[in-house]
Amino acid sequence: YILTKHLNMLLSVLGNGLVLVISYRRRKKMVGSELLCVNLAVVDFLCCICFYPLSILSSFNHAWLGHHVTCVYYGLGCYIFGLCGMFTIAAISVIRYLKTFYNLVYAVWLDGANIRLVCCASWLIAAVWSSFPLFGWGEYVPEPYGLSCTIAWHSYHTSFKDAFYVICSFSCFMLVPVLLIVMSQIQILYQVYHFTYALSARGIRTNLRHTEKRLSMMFFCISLGFVTAWAPYAVVSFLFIFHKDNRYMAPGGFVFPALFAKSSHIYNPFIYFYFNKAFRQELRCLLRSFCPRLARNRVGVRSAMGQEGLPGGPHPIQIQLQELGMSGVGHTLGRSPAVSKIRVTPSAVDHRPVPCLTWAGAHRS
Repeated sequence: YILTKHLNMLLSVLGNGLVLVISYRRRKKMVGSELLCVNLAVVDFLCCICFYPLSILSSFNHAWLGHHVTCVYYGLGCYIFGLCGMFTIAAISVIRYLKTFYNLVYAVWLDGANIRLVCCASWLIAAVWSSFPLFGWGEYVPEPYGLSCTIAWHSYHTSFKDAFYVICSFSCFMLVPVLLIVMSQIQILYQVYHFTYALSARGIRTNLRHTEKRLSMMFFCISLGFVTAWAPYAVVSFLFIFHKDNRYMAPGGFVFPALFAKSSHIYNPFIYFYFNKAFRQELRCLLRSFCPRLARNRVGVRSAMGQEGLPGGPHPIQIQLQELGMSGVGHTLGRSPAVSKIRVTPSAVDHRPVPCLTWAGAHRS
C-alpha cells in the first residue's frame, strides 16, 4: 500500500506538473477543450500535493493520523476534487458531443470565456455539495481499512438527512455524470467513424479528418480511464450503503478499489502526450531549454564531382549545417530548423577536430 501510494503520488505530480508547465508555455494557442484538460490537470496535481501525504503518513502509523479534524480535511478535500474531476470530464464529453452534432451551437456559445465559466461552475458545485456534511447532512469518517477518509456511506441508516445526502451523492453526483460521459462518447465515436468511413469510400483524405479522429480518441481514452478506475470503488461504496457494519467484507475489499480509483490521476498526462502533437513538441523544446546538449547542430558532409572532376583532381565538398534547437536569447520556440550550405575545396579544409559538432555522416559520390 505504501509503495503504491508513493508511486501514484510521484507519477501524478510529475506528469500533471509537466502538463501545467507546457500549458502555460502555449497559453495563447489553447482552445476551449484544452482549457478543460488544464482544469483536470489542476485537480489531479493539487489533490496529490494537498491530501496524499497525509494518507501516506497514516500508512506508516498503521492507523489514521490525527483526529476528526484531519479526517474532515482529507474527506472534504478529496470529495471536492473528485467531484470536480468528474464534472470536468462530463463537461468535456458534452462539449465534444455539441461540437460533433451541433457545430453552430458550439461555435456561438462555447468560446473561451464560457469554457472558463464551466470550469468555475464545476468547482463551485463540487465545493457546495461537499460542504453539506459540515452542517449535519452526512459526515466524513475513516474508511474501513483506516488509512483514508470519505463520506460515511453507512449513515444511510442513521437519519433522513444522512440518507438523503448519501442517495443524492450516489445518484445525482455519480451516476448521472457517468451516464452523460458514456452516452456522449459512444455517440461521438459512432459519428466520427461513420464520417471517416464515408470519406474513405469516396477516396477523400484530409488532415482535418485525421486530427478530429485523434482528438476524439484522446477524450474517449480519458473518459474510459476515469470510469474504469472509479467503477470498482463506486460498486463497493454502493454495497456499503445497505449494510450497517463492515463485517461482510474484509478491509482488503476496500483498499484495492480505493487505490485503483486514485490511479486515475496518473494516466491522463500520458494520454495527452500520446495523442497531442503540440504537447510533444513543447515537451521537446522544454527539454532542450534545460539540457542544451539536446540542441546540438548536425553537420552533413558530401563531396561532389564538378567540371574539374578528373581523376586525381580536386573534388568540391558541400557541408550542410542544420540547427536542431536553440536556447539563446532572441530565438523563438517552434522555429523551423536553420539550414545553410558551404561549398569548399579540400585544400581549404582544416582537419583539426571540432568538439562542438556531431558528424551526421559523409557520403562520397
